[in-house]
Amino acid sequence: MPRQPLPPYVDELAPAPARRPGLVRWLARKLRWLALRVFALMLALVVLFGWVLNPPTTWTILTEGELPRRWTPAADIAPVMLRSVVAAEDANFCVHWGFDMAEIRRVIGRGESRGASTLTQQTAKNVYLWQGRSWVRKTLEAIYTPMIEAVWTKRRIVEVYLNVAEFGPGVFGIHAAAAQHFGTTPDRLSARQAAALAAVLPAPKTRGADPRSARARAIADGAETIRRDGRAACFDPPSDAAARPGGG
Repeated sequence: MPRQPLPPYVDELAPAPARRPGLVRWLARKLRWLALRVFALMLALVVLFGWVLNPPTTWTILTEGELPRRWTPAADIAPVMLRSVVAAEDANFCVHWGFDMAEIRRVIGRGESRGASTLTQQTAKNVYLWQGRSWVRKTLEAIYTPMIEAVWTKRRIVEVYLNVAEFGPGVFGIHAAAAQHFGTTPDRLSARQAAALAAVLPAPKTRGADPRSARARAIADGAETIRRDGRAACFDPPSDAAARPGGG
């Protein structure tokens, strides 16, 4: 028996074909397009501040800076200051690629709440992002960090960090810090003064730059240790590297 055609009103009530797969593909393309352009912009900023320009300012400096700030090239900063900040913040700076996995595993294994941020991660946060904790900021920091390691030299990372770091309430950059705390210039900082400034960094709003503090003394010892054992080789000036035992 031949099949009878359905009444016209049945076709009119039939649901329209689903368009969700097409919409999902369109959204995926748009998100991929946006992600690629954001990534390209981030990479362009890393190249710009690595090889073309010094970062003119940061979000934190704009909102919290009080004292005049002047950019100081690494060549005009006492080498012991560079070693002191590395000894204080990231003693394995020369041997990691932006993330200190050994330190991260140690912190997780001990169940500690403190962070394991490297100098590169802190530079990424200070230059390109904002303070405070959020998954968005941490994700962007995790993208910027390997970019910086791939494009900048280690010496450039330390130089930029010292020029944007906070060394006291409203005191940003090594030039302002040296003048504010010791009435001197970055190139004239002694080992004790450099260690005292590095000791301020984890808590710049509450700590003072005291060369006699236990932390400052420990940092001074650490700076000398990384100079002797070669862990400062990636950022030390050539003259200092040549002066080390073995010339390297």
